[in-house]
Amino acid sequence: MSWSRALLTALAVCALLLAGSAGCGSGDAHARKGDRVSPSPVGKVLDDTDEQGRHYREVDKKGAPEVGVEVEPDAADDSWDVTLTVHDFRFSPAGAKPVAVAGRGTVRLLVDGRTVARLRVPEYRLAADLVPHGTHHVTARLYADDGTVWAVHGKPVESTADITASAVQATPDGSKVPSSGSTPAQGSK
Repeated sequence: MSWSRALLTALAVCALLLAGSAGCGSGDAHARKGDRVSPSPVGKVLDDTDEQGRHYREVDKKGAPEVGVEVEPDAADDSWDVTLTVHDFRFSPAGAKPVAVAGRGTVRLLVDGRTVARLRVPEYRLAADLVPHGTHHVTARLYADDGTVWAVHGKPVESTADITASAVQATPDGSKVPSSGSTPAQGSK
């Protein structure tokens, strides 16, 4: 009887070893496959770049993300209230993977072509010192999470509002009121 127990034990150990090694091999294959970074199937990355060297990601006009920008002066503190309107676009949360996902990402706010903020929400307060006396272009441009610029027909998806910051004027009661204004956004896709 002892030889039959030994044989059964040996067969059981062999079966476990074979099953275990087969399981390890398939697990390793999944781990290696999951570690690979595959190219994004969203749009086509173009050779064209923005001012900071970020490549454009061309998508079809149908279903492409859109952005509108409205800028209004805030007399209380000489700042500017920026409101974005987006269509077919979702703001990515902080910590999103750096992968392009259709219609998702961040908005870069530019004043006269210089990035002043990276937005994950549709509202922003633009400090007065970023908009000195004179006429300025405030642009909202859409970016994918991988840093590429959403583009349609080779042009970035963006919208621009022209604003004019005037000198602060004192009122008869001693308060200060900026004489500022903005023009409607000029969107492009």
